[in-house]
Amino acid sequence: MRYCNNLFRRYIMNNLIKELKWRGMIQDIMPGTEEQLQKEMTSAYVGFDPTADSLHIGSLVPILLLVHLQKAGHKPIALVGGATGMVGDPSGKSEERNMLSEEELNKNVIGVRSQLEKFLNFDKSLPNAAELTNNYDWFKSISFLDFIREAGKHITVNYMMAKDSVKKRLESENGMSFTEFTYQLVQGYDFYWLYKNKNCKLQMGGSDQWGNIVTGTELIRRKIGGEAFAFTCPLIKKADGGKFGKTEKGNIWLDANKTTPYHFYQFWLNASDSDAENWIKIFTFLTEDHINTLIKDHQNNPADRVLQKKLAEELTVFVHGKVELEKAIETTQKLFSNTKAPVESLTIEDLEAIEGIVKSDYEKSKLTAGIEVLNFLTENNIFESKGAARKMLQNGGVSINRQKITDQQLSINETHLLHQTFILIQVGKKNYYLVKAV
Repeated sequence: MRYCNNLFRRYIMNNLIKELKWRGMIQDIMPGTEEQLQKEMTSAYVGFDPTADSLHIGSLVPILLLVHLQKAGHKPIALVGGATGMVGDPSGKSEERNMLSEEELNKNVIGVRSQLEKFLNFDKSLPNAAELTNNYDWFKSISFLDFIREAGKHITVNYMMAKDSVKKRLESENGMSFTEFTYQLVQGYDFYWLYKNKNCKLQMGGSDQWGNIVTGTELIRRKIGGEAFAFTCPLIKKADGGKFGKTEKGNIWLDANKTTPYHFYQFWLNASDSDAENWIKIFTFLTEDHINTLIKDHQNNPADRVLQKKLAEELTVFVHGKVELEKAIETTQKLFSNTKAPVESLTIEDLEAIEGIVKSDYEKSKLTAGIEVLNFLTENNIFESKGAARKMLQNGGVSINRQKITDQQLSINETHLLHQTFILIQVGKKNYYLVKAV
């Protein structure tokens, strides 16, 4: 315990709340939270919903909250909601989501746990070593009658119905199932269990979770007279109103098999100036002085995009490592650094070494007679349908071997092969596909 206290004293000058506030990572905070964090090493948790077998960049902020917490000398607990994932969180949703099978949930829990282990320090020799928990471990042995006796009698229906997430759903056309109505009570019980069994006094999460989190602090107070704390971070939005983390391809995942490191890197590299200025504070661990210098450099010469480059570099290293960053930069340079140069300047080695873009094999014999461009694009899964391919061609959004294609009757044949083997297709500004004739 003495070593534990000494470690905390080394970090106590690092005011966690002050650090998070200048980064724009605090929205709501319960009175007394900052004092609790300054008083002693505090265990705090964030819950992660296993709706998929990978987290996406929308989960990065709560992950970063845990990392900042640990850096400040406190103890992070990452909770994977194996039990709450069976219920479904109504917060911020307009309709009830589909239920996952137990087999799917178990697969997702394993995937999410493996990702969280990359970002936090679980070395048990540390007094503030991170912990992973799964709320299914305690809920699996609780019967329905036990739960409504242990938790339900302490929180009134009036209290639960006053929450915005519940109000909006009750007023909607589809209403709200009893299953989702109970979600805040189930999540509240998580906080109570961690408080009682792990001395966890703080819960963090996105601002849409505020109602659920406060239910937990209220359950702790009413059930055992304990005092617990909470704060939330704002939900990240893009300056243009678009949904953060969404592209035409869908979510930007943390799993390299779902979103390649190249596409992950490109997402941050293509941030707008205003987004980059906000995001570099939130998503990196760079100091305030360093960030202010970068912002000043960017404002002096926006064309250099120093903010976007630094943001993309820091995030790609954090999620995928330095080697994958180097590959992503190399691919970017090959595809974008000299787009006016003839495509033949890309050697066989260049094309084969390109990482992160979508690659496919295609029967070379089909190119001998030639194939209409719309069929070629759909057969290689570049577009889901000929209609979608036709629309993009009409808008001038498709290039083959760096030549813009507008002729829908164009026949793709062996003359289009680079080094008698490859065809490079570009869709939009940054989506590349490499077809190899075999």
